[in-house]
Amino acid sequence: MDKLAGTFRDPDVPRFRWTQFEAQAQEDDGGEDVIAGLSATPKTLPARYFYDDRGSILFERITRLPEYYLTRTELSLLENRAREVAAVTGPCELLELGSGSARKTRALIDAYDNKDLPLRYLPVDVSAGILKDSSRGLIDAYPALDVWALVGTYEQALAELPPRELDNRMAVFLGSTLGNLNSSEIAGFLENVHQALPGGSYFLVGLDLQKPVDILEAAYNDSEGVTAAFNLNMLAHLNERFEGDFDLTKFEHLAFYNPEEQQIEMHLRSRADHEVRLGALDLQVPFAEDETMRTEISRKFNLPDIIETFARHGFAATQHWTDPNDWFALILFRSA
Repeated sequence: MDKLAGTFRDPDVPRFRWTQFEAQAQEDDGGEDVIAGLSATPKTLPARYFYDDRGSILFERITRLPEYYLTRTELSLLENRAREVAAVTGPCELLELGSGSARKTRALIDAYDNKDLPLRYLPVDVSAGILKDSSRGLIDAYPALDVWALVGTYEQALAELPPRELDNRMAVFLGSTLGNLNSSEIAGFLENVHQALPGGSYFLVGLDLQKPVDILEAAYNDSEGVTAAFNLNMLAHLNERFEGDFDLTKFEHLAFYNPEEQQIEMHLRSRADHEVRLGALDLQVPFAEDETMRTEISRKFNLPDIIETFARHGFAATQHWTDPNDWFALILFRSA
């Protein structure tokens, strides 16, 4: 074990370390956020409960669906612009928040590798299984790459980052994951990132932009039903974690664009009047037929407005790129 508590080295892979943050901290004090969401009117569930190991695998399937334009559009942008990013930052450490399979990250790593720039990768994800698999895959693919994986939430990782070994560090936040946060959550998140990064550090962010509603809604209602399975899997995750008895057959997937809030909303709609119990939380929850609970928002951004939001929290946009349709943006910020 290294000096940083909860950090381990793989004896068979010297270039791979990982930090496993305490499970109790990861569970947010035992499900208070679930109690608050299910006790509210209307009901909500925190999106972080999508990502058990099965949820992470289902999300990777979503990213490859024909309707889900986000991943392929962002990946194309990264492949075309990663060399420009590397030229701006020079040698640096990549701190990726919500790394998943790291499929898109390879475009960035390739750019640094092709320029023979020193590189260190610090992926953060709540799913230990997918994080360790993706990290070992990258180590096999890039002989010069050092990986230190952080298993936990963004908050945990940002509060206890490994010491910096290269001159600079760049946080990476892809997939328009920022769109899953409301305005106050974005403010808090940006404050946490700003506090964790020394002045002069970089922050590369992928953002989904406004576009026709039919394109947006199709991306969250795929014909294969993978997004529906991903949404319903949250209930299976809650059953396992909190001794619940959600019957998945009594709920259905619902996703639509909310024009007032400029966001896609994912809900689970009850098919009948019934009651659910979460034993570990000592919670009983009644559901009426057709009642919905929101599981996720996915905000769609206006480029000038979001650049101004980042500026208010200490990040200046140095460059930005969009695809030919102006559907998606990559923005490279630098912290003050």
